[in-house]
Amino acid sequence: MNIQEANQYLAPNYGRFPITLVKGQGARLWDDTGKSYLDFVAGIAVNTLGHAHPAMIKTISKQAATMLHCSNLYFNPQQNELAKQLVELSGLDKVFFCNSGAEANEAAIKIVRKYFHDQGKQKYTIITATQSFHGRTMQTIAATGQDKVKEGFAPLPIGFKHVPLNDFETLEQAIDNHTAAIMLEPLQGEGGVNNVCPHYLADVRKLCDQHDILLIFDEIQTGIARCGAMFAFELAGVSPDILTLAKGLGGGVPIGAMLACKKVAPSLSAGSHGTTFGGNPMSCAAALTVLQVLEQENILENVNQRSKQLQAGLQKLVDTYPFFSEVRGHGLLLGLACEKEVMPIIHACREHGLLVLAAGPHVLRFLPALNITEAEIEEGLTLLNKSIEGLDL
Repeated sequence: MNIQEANQYLAPNYGRFPITLVKGQGARLWDDTGKSYLDFVAGIAVNTLGHAHPAMIKTISKQAATMLHCSNLYFNPQQNELAKQLVELSGLDKVFFCNSGAEANEAAIKIVRKYFHDQGKQKYTIITATQSFHGRTMQTIAATGQDKVKEGFAPLPIGFKHVPLNDFETLEQAIDNHTAAIMLEPLQGEGGVNNVCPHYLADVRKLCDQHDILLIFDEIQTGIARCGAMFAFELAGVSPDILTLAKGLGGGVPIGAMLACKKVAPSLSAGSHGTTFGGNPMSCAAALTVLQVLEQENILENVNQRSKQLQAGLQKLVDTYPFFSEVRGHGLLLGLACEKEVMPIIHACREHGLLVLAAGPHVLRFLPALNITEAEIEEGLTLLNKSIEGLDL
């Protein structure tokens, strides 16, 4: 079936590029014509270990031959072990497993409301940042600080406020007696690869403690070593009360997680929340393998080395072309800000065999697999240069 025929059957909610990808190996993908691409998207920060990593193949094959799914009416050893490891890594206390980032953020929103309800307090408003992105469900688009994702879906759930990122005075003024939580991405990905000032996060932490407000870090995109630490909040030395994870956790297998500290976690009591597929043996086995390989292959070190290399290459573009203004981000979640719209660059890159994506109309976003090699980063920068040279911007 070709793309035109496929469009007869697929919902039109995605702006898809006109290629059909059929296989991958490491940091490379191939389409159905045999053309190869260097993958600097990694499934939008999902393919932590690249494509077809031998450890992932072994784990998934073994688990498929054993047990794919069992209900959360019962325990399974993979879920138990993954919860233990995430608790030990994060410093939080309890884990709820689900299927996606939006579902993890839904759980975070629910547990905040339930926590204050259990105390008999009328605290339910969650403050988030403008340009934030927290998911595509009704609650999470209400939480998202971008109008474009809300258009056409009114009325939205109430109980959310948005304030400019890194503007502490405005955030402080937005707090009232109903404020229950502040929800932030330690580095905004979808909203433009926008850095969050470390001192801002520290000040927000103090503010939450002073006003009995919970602090949620949405690390759907930034978590699991993507930013050069296991969690981006470690870079600022600030810990949340609630943490959400997804994308890179399963290395390509769908899984999300919401972690809560010990004072909040009991509010997610039996019957208060649930999901059919969350925490099944297959997804948890895959996530355990991701964590194991991250440690065994010293991938955090690779993330930081390849980040320096990629940042240096992108900075040369800023120095060469007046329409590029800034390199930002951490680890292997980097953005190249552009005064021109970046979509022509993305199309040109694809023609040259390099997959990159946008974060808004004016930022190129780079999210390669965390085990990408020095040679592959160099090759990607060469392809990016060639793509830009051929454009009349």
